[in-house]
Amino acid sequence: MKPYLSVIIPAYDEEDNLRRGSLDVALEYLKKQKYSWEIIAVNDGSSDATLSLLQKYPIRIIDNPHQGKAATVITGALAAAGDIILFTDMDQATPISELDKFIPLFKFGTDIAIGSRSGRPNAPVFRKILAFGMIIMRTLILRLPFWDTQCGFKAFNKLAARKIFAVMNKVHVPGVVSGPAVNPGFDLEMLYLGRKLGYKITEVPVSWRHQETRRVSFVRDAIAGVTELFLVRWRALTNAYALRNHTQL
Repeated sequence: MKPYLSVIIPAYDEEDNLRRGSLDVALEYLKKQKYSWEIIAVNDGSSDATLSLLQKYPIRIIDNPHQGKAATVITGALAAAGDIILFTDMDQATPISELDKFIPLFKFGTDIAIGSRSGRPNAPVFRKILAFGMIIMRTLILRLPFWDTQCGFKAFNKLAARKIFAVMNKVHVPGVVSGPAVNPGFDLEMLYLGRKLGYKITEVPVSWRHQETRRVSFVRDAIAGVTELFLVRWRALTNAYALRNHTQL
């Protein structure tokens, strides 16, 4: 049976989170829902026991070489069968139960729902400062009117997801990378294209808790985010996305 909801979970070195039961929590929530669903975990060339642990669950698994989060999410999106496609992080920093706030929105015209972490409690002050700086820059350069573009909890209707990720697939050439490869500009690009294509995007306050991880470097990711922000703008100005008959943002 075709699922109503597809849950895409990028997985890079997630052994600790899996052993803590993060995927069990997601499955427990979904089993209580009245709609049909699927989970697609995209293993991003993990160097630990992530893949073997994922194989113990009744989920779809895509095993990729390590290409970074952008390629991982695109792979999951294009493989999803659901009418609604949710992206969420393995650590459940935003609990999957927050999906209760998203599902009704799609019945009333929302094409994309994005989680917004109000205040980011327990996050380091330095991270909050960097985040505020990025808000200013992305507003000025990409004209994105959202408070939080980087929350890992986002849902799309299938049409919007297929269109956006098909376009992104043209400019993101997969290649083996090293390290976490978080691709902070990826979310900016998704939302920029979503607006350019005329989709209705709704920002929704969600609960969130800070998760310490060795895979995140605030300074490194901030520098990468600024670089990728300008890259998105450059791609738009040079028509790299090959979009026609859409308002220039």
